[in-house]
Amino acid sequence: MTSKAKVKSPSKANIISYYMNYVLEHEAVPKSVFKFCKENKIKEEEFYKNFGSVKGIQKAIWDIFFENTMDLLSKNKEYQEFSSKDKMLTFFFTFFEMLKLNRSYVLFALNEDKNPLKSIEQLKGLRNGIRNFTKELIEEDNSVKTSKISKHQPGLFSEGAWVQFLFLLKFWMDDTSADFEKTDIAIEKSIKTIFDVFDNTPLDSIIDFGKFIYKEKFS
Repeated sequence: MTSKAKVKSPSKANIISYYMNYVLEHEAVPKSVFKFCKENKIKEEEFYKNFGSVKGIQKAIWDIFFENTMDLLSKNKEYQEFSSKDKMLTFFFTFFEMLKLNRSYVLFALNEDKNPLKSIEQLKGLRNGIRNFTKELIEEDNSVKTSKISKHQPGLFSEGAWVQFLFLLKFWMDDTSADFEKTDIAIEKSIKTIFDVFDNTPLDSIIDFGKFIYKEKFS
């Protein structure tokens, strides 16, 4: 008699790890939950306790990237004393370090579908996280400003930060420099630009940032 393979009872983190390994090894998304579970020797009911679909895993991975980044920032005592601009800069640097550790998966996930809009669907949770994070930064700044004129609109700023993030994400995906040093430069210049825009002193930063992008893309 042959013994049946032991079926695992995986955690949410286990399933995510299995999924990331699966897509990198097969260079394809699982065609069904059934096939994914069978290959990884887990019960479908265990899968559905944690995720409603394969798309649910895809979204959760980006949420975890964000959560892990915020967790690292919360453990940094110096971070709490930073200005809003430096907090945002630190967030972006840390987040992209997180992506660098998972670059093979990220490139697959964002290039898997030929329609870029479908690829961005998995970033919905991340978008909410980044927008809420940047809203809080601006609200903190506004709380210590006495003039209404000098206060920023949190909603507008947070949407601008999200657009900047998407630009930086694409820049990082295309970056072939050693240790992605050009992405680090782009992050620093773009964060300076967005804060200068909202402080009504944008011209020098925008020109500087524009020159950098032109040089990287067209020279």
